[in-house]
Amino acid sequence: MPDAKHDNKPKGSALRQDIRKLGKTLGDVIRESDGVAIYNVVEKLRRSAVTFRREGSAADSRALTQAIGKLSPKEASSVARAFSYFLQLSNIAEDRDQNRRHRLAVLAPETAVRGSLQHALQTLQARGVGRQRLEKFLHQTCIVPVLTAHPTEVQRKSTLDLHREIARLLATDDGNLSTIERQVTEQQLLGLVATLWQTRMLRWQKLTVIDEIDNALSYYNSSFLSAIPELYHELNLRLNPPGKSAFNARFPTLPPFLKMGSWIGGDRDGNPNVNAETLEQALLRQSAIILRHYLQEVHSLGKELSISTSLGSADPALMALANASQDTSEHRLDEPYRRALIHIYARLAATSVALTGRQQAQRPTYLAEAYENPQALQADLTLIADSLDKHHGHVIATLRLSGLIQAISVFGFHLATLDLRQSSDVHERVLTELFTAAGVQWNGQPVNYSQLDETDKRALLRAELAQTRPLVSPWVTYTEETEKELAILRMAAVCRKKYGAGAIQQAIISHTESLSDLLEVLVLQQETGLITPPVPNQPAPKHDGLMVTPLFETIPDLQMAPEIMAQWLDLPEVRARVDGAHEGIQEVMLGYSDSNKDGGYLTSNWSLYCAERQLVQVFKKRKVRLRLFHGRGGSVGRGGGSSYEAILAQPPGTVNGQIRLTEQGEVIQVKYKDANVGRWHLENFVAATLESSLTPATSAAQVEDQNMARFGHVLQFMSDVAEHTYRSLVYQTPGFDTYFFASTPILEIAGLNIGSRPASRKTTQAIQDLRAIPWGFSWAQCRLMITGWFGFGSALSTYIDQGCEGSPKNASARLAILQDMARDWPFFKTLLSNMEQVLAKTDLDIARHYATLVPDTQLRDTVFERIAAEFKLTCERFTQVCGHELLANDEILRDALSERFAYIDPLNHLQVELLRRHRQRRRRPAKDGKEDSSQRAIHMTINGIAAGLRNSG
Repeated sequence: MPDAKHDNKPKGSALRQDIRKLGKTLGDVIRESDGVAIYNVVEKLRRSAVTFRREGSAADSRALTQAIGKLSPKEASSVARAFSYFLQLSNIAEDRDQNRRHRLAVLAPETAVRGSLQHALQTLQARGVGRQRLEKFLHQTCIVPVLTAHPTEVQRKSTLDLHREIARLLATDDGNLSTIERQVTEQQLLGLVATLWQTRMLRWQKLTVIDEIDNALSYYNSSFLSAIPELYHELNLRLNPPGKSAFNARFPTLPPFLKMGSWIGGDRDGNPNVNAETLEQALLRQSAIILRHYLQEVHSLGKELSISTSLGSADPALMALANASQDTSEHRLDEPYRRALIHIYARLAATSVALTGRQQAQRPTYLAEAYENPQALQADLTLIADSLDKHHGHVIATLRLSGLIQAISVFGFHLATLDLRQSSDVHERVLTELFTAAGVQWNGQPVNYSQLDETDKRALLRAELAQTRPLVSPWVTYTEETEKELAILRMAAVCRKKYGAGAIQQAIISHTESLSDLLEVLVLQQETGLITPPVPNQPAPKHDGLMVTPLFETIPDLQMAPEIMAQWLDLPEVRARVDGAHEGIQEVMLGYSDSNKDGGYLTSNWSLYCAERQLVQVFKKRKVRLRLFHGRGGSVGRGGGSSYEAILAQPPGTVNGQIRLTEQGEVIQVKYKDANVGRWHLENFVAATLESSLTPATSAAQVEDQNMARFGHVLQFMSDVAEHTYRSLVYQTPGFDTYFFASTPILEIAGLNIGSRPASRKTTQAIQDLRAIPWGFSWAQCRLMITGWFGFGSALSTYIDQGCEGSPKNASARLAILQDMARDWPFFKTLLSNMEQVLAKTDLDIARHYATLVPDTQLRDTVFERIAAEFKLTCERFTQVCGHELLANDEILRDALSERFAYIDPLNHLQVELLRRHRQRRRRPAKDGKEDSSQRAIHMTINGIAAGLRNSG
């Protein structure tokens, strides 16, 4: 598609060359597959879009719109596919360029990149944090990215698999290929792109939960199973450098501080398709993935460890393990390591059968005893490593063995911890039914639990926790909802026994609004065998039951969070459980999505920040370790942006070696489709956690207290203004919901088969009932993205123009305060940085085009002009406060967006045209009964725009 005449980057740019190569290949495929006529249509639109993006005249815009309006249905479909696939291919090229830049940074240690382990360790060393302190700290560290199935990933797994192959092939061309090798590579690339072009872009059926489980698990083979052990290996190398001789190195197994988590199969909040069966299937499939990996690694070790006793010795323990093998080959009589590994392989094969019901061994084996737990497998492999270490072979262990031993400590037999999540109102309904069916009385009357006030609810639940008799009866038939909830909790208990306590550790409560919401989950766990009844004055057994994790989402919920957690930790039976079962750690989850939808970008982030600060004090007073679980999404409005910068901007004391955060939708694909890119993002996560946690606590707290004293009242004032501005638009403007549903593709997104979860909690078209994810995704499609900036401009402007109590009387002095905040306060600096990216992706001209879909011209003008005025104000005030235009300090992102917009713009224009056609046809159904082809084309444009923006969900 792109040609040399339209390049706006140096011809020598490796990224530019990759994009040109992929674009030309795609153009050749389109010409061959769909004909010259279609190719010419695509190319004409591409040139028009490039011209419009460069010159930006109204005439160019009209020409682009008119050309798209004349497209036939077939042409529209081809155009949507062409631009969408080009943006996908551009993503592959950019990922490769990112890998290239990271590689160059590693090769130049003096230029350590922020976010790398190298930079983090240098920073910590400068702060006086030595190796021993760091290694000790890792033993009490928990860093967990948690994959969720929230529906913003629009690409099929078949497409993503092709992306991986194209990326792999692109990486083979390092500039040193011979002529024939280059020709072979180019031919293979042409074949892969042709396959991509002829692969159906859209799913014809809605995803099931099992589909979502399998999609997420595909990232382990492509990324996590290699990237995570490599990350541990690098940290080990940096903590334990080999010195003069590599033969002196024997890496210790680091504590498993970095692990993986998942919600897929256990998150039933608003998803009726998640049940006990999906929970069981999720863990079965996870276990199958990791056991297959172990089998492959052990088989490879068996081929590699060809060490003969005729040339060295082996430990007696190793010889005993080798002699336990039933291998009778005479060729291996003097190769004890191989015979030991054959026995380990046989036991692993038996373990796979026991845990998954599948025989996954790819080599002939024999019946053997299954491993009882991962520690037993790790012990056998460590025995081999110890023998090598004592007989001049420790360097051999670094080839594969030490990495496998480390992997077992990280992944166990369950691969990733699977969280359970349910809404508090479901728990309340279940317990109401259980209490009623059991004839429980309260204050001398049959209890109706849902009608009790909060005080009585707490008292009743605590009394129930002290009971030894069961509340649930096997002789009572309960409603479908109650049976389903009891079944999934019982299945969780079964799976923990089967795969280990690490398989399921958290029960997350959505919409936590009171202390009783937490107590309800303890009662339900006790009734389903997840926790043992408490013993007075005794802590709960270690790892007993699931940690009750409240999720605070809305602005009012966040404000109540510190008080609720203080009440929770002050209950003796809860404190005994926290100290015993959970080793003195209590997790709290914070919701970025709903708080943003509730109060807007600035107020959401400020409410989260204040809640975190107060939670630190609550936990510090009670001497309990706080673990925050950040419910971040892809878009800035949902907590997106740089995870590294976000972690460093957290209030002091909130990280402290304990952090989990969600990775979801297209963000998983962006970050982890490629193993090298995935490794870099995981490294960012670890580096930021270490830097934030090991900053001297006293000095960090002092600086933060100073920032709050100087700026806290200013930000509170601006938050109030921003929230009023946002809510007055979204919730108080008559007809705003009508504008939203008409001017965005929200209804069409709901019909796109991108997830098993409904787009709305209810069947109404009310903003309040709409899930936060499709809400943000829809605004991104029409290039307004109000979730990431609306209200911020009014907040800045009102403070500069009017000030607040205690602020300087001079406007220029107030502006100077904001400039100081942007320079000195990491929290505010990160807020502005993330907003800057959103503002740069916002396009009012394209958004105005979407607004023409609103039939009511008065409503259209009222809402759009208000949004446009706020956007203009926000950009102006941003420039004043930050002292530069949008992306002036980020040349790489600015150039990347400039390149992308020329290919996203036509998709936006095409989407508007297709939405108009589709909605007109929907109002006047065709007599021939044929399917509206524009609907699938709309879905293709949604796919392409999401790929182009990358973090839109």
